[in-house]
Amino acid sequence: MSTYQNLLNTYKSGYYGFTTMSVMVQSCLGGLTAMFILMNGVTPVQMVQLFFTVVLCSGFNGAVLAQQPPKLVFNLLIASVVINTLLLIVNVV
Repeated sequence: MSTYQNLLNTYKSGYYGFTTMSVMVQSCLGGLTAMFILMNGVTPVQMVQLFFTVVLCSGFNGAVLAQQPPKLVFNLLIASVVINTLLLIVNVV
């Protein structure tokens, strides 16, 4: 079994607890990312980065609120965390 499948099965088994923690952590990460993006200015490049941050965070939170299948929620969580982390690193450095 792949690492992804192991993580997905673990996420599914504790879905409600993991989802609660995921919303908090992912929203805080998105907020930090947005803050550092805006600290670098308000040029079109920063606005595109901010757009992706907001869309990913809102998409994940919306999927949780709409009670989408756990696999979709997990995939959105991974996408949001990875992209927001990359944008955070780019804007901190």
